[in-house]
Amino acid sequence: MHIVPLYASVLALLFVLLSVRTLRLRRRLRIAIGDAGNQTMLRAMRVHSNFAEYVPLGLLLIYFVETSGANTLFVHFLAICLLVGRTSHAFGVSQDVEVYAFRVFGMALTFTTLVTASGYLLYAYLRTVGA
Repeated sequence: MHIVPLYASVLALLFVLLSVRTLRLRRRLRIAIGDAGNQTMLRAMRVHSNFAEYVPLGLLLIYFVETSGANTLFVHFLAICLLVGRTSHAFGVSQDVEVYAFRVFGMALTFTTLVTASGYLLYAYLRTVGA
């Protein structure tokens, strides 16, 4: 059984929750498009957008790591970093008075996922090319 579908499912559900939250806020504030200068709307939009920007690339890289035969615990480590990172970031940025520690921690974990997976894949590729 593959590992990535488990985390992709959980992240997809989180994405839907962020989407519904943004849609409900739009309805409550009567903002059809954009943020209308409302900081709460802007924060909800950025949380949702930022999630959509980082998660697909992260999952793709983790999938490549998994299919390259990486250790199961390593794949779980990468996926948990992405999940916790995106959750922490979403929480931190969603606050009206932003909690930067959650934002920074979330981005650090997200970048850890991207850099570590990329490094692993580059190393694996160079090892096979040199063989």
